[in-house]
Amino acid sequence: MKRIATIQDISCIGKCSLTAALPIISAMGVETAIVPTAVLSTHTQFQNFTFRDLTDDLEPIRNHWQSQGFVFDAIYTGYLGSERQIALVEDYFKAFKTENNRIIVDPAMADNGKLYTGFDTHFAKKMSTLCSHADIILPNISEACLMLGVPYPGEDAGEATVKELLLRLAELGAKTVVITGVSFADGSLGFLGYHTQSNTFFSYGTEKIPYKSHGTGDVFASAFTGALVNDFSVADALKIAADFTCACIKNTYEDPNRVSYAVNFEAEIPYLLKLVLGK
Repeated sequence: MKRIATIQDISCIGKCSLTAALPIISAMGVETAIVPTAVLSTHTQFQNFTFRDLTDDLEPIRNHWQSQGFVFDAIYTGYLGSERQIALVEDYFKAFKTENNRIIVDPAMADNGKLYTGFDTHFAKKMSTLCSHADIILPNISEACLMLGVPYPGEDAGEATVKELLLRLAELGAKTVVITGVSFADGSLGFLGYHTQSNTFFSYGTEKIPYKSHGTGDVFASAFTGALVNDFSVADALKIAADFTCACIKNTYEDPNRVSYAVNFEAEIPYLLKLVLGK
C-alpha cells in the first residue's frame, strides 16, 4: 500500500486540515501518516478557539520515523502555525525526499486578501521559502499575492493577471505551480496552472456554485494528493480534485441542514471513489 505523510494541524471541529486529509486520502486506498502541528478546538473562523502548539513534537517524530526507515510516496503540507514550524517541515523534506516521491505544499494561510489570525507578512515570506522546496504548490489568489508581496487583485482577477502570478511563483522553484479558486470568463470556477519544464499553462473549470465555505482548499489539496499517489497524472489528479470539491460545495449548498463552517465532503466520498477507483 502506498503511503502519504501529511503535516498540518488538527481542528477538532471544522472539517479541515487533518480532519479532512485523513479521511479523504484514506478513502482513496492510501495509508495516511499524520504529523499534527497543533490541536485547535475549532478552525480560526471561530472566536476564542483553543490552540495547543505541538511544535516541540515535530523533530522527535521525524527522528523516530527515520530510525524506523519509513518512506513516503508523497509529503503533503497544509496549515502550519509558525515560522519555526516551517523550518522544521523543511527538515522533513530533507529527510524523506527521494527521487520518486513528490512534495506538495498547500500554503494555507489566507483568503479574500487577508491572512488568517496569527499570521503576518513575514510568515508569508517564510512560506514562499517552503514552497521553493516543493514539487507542486497549490496557493489560492490571496496566498500567491502575499508570498510574492504584490497587491491583491480580488477573487475575480482575470486570467492574464493569474498567469503573471504563476510565472512569478514559478521562480520560487516548484516544478508545477497551481492557483486555485480562479474565475473564468465562461462563468466557471477552477484552477490555472503552469508547468515550468514545458513552459505551458493549463486550466480547468467546474460549475460555480453560489456558496463559499471554509476548508475547500484542504478538500482540494487532499483529493489531489491522493489521486496523484494513485498514479494519475498531475493534470488528471487536479481535475479529480476540482470535480470532487465542486460536488462537496454543491451538496452543502443544497443541504437545508448544512453547517456554516465547512462543506459536506463526507457525503461525496462515494463520488470521489468513483472518480479514482471506478467504484
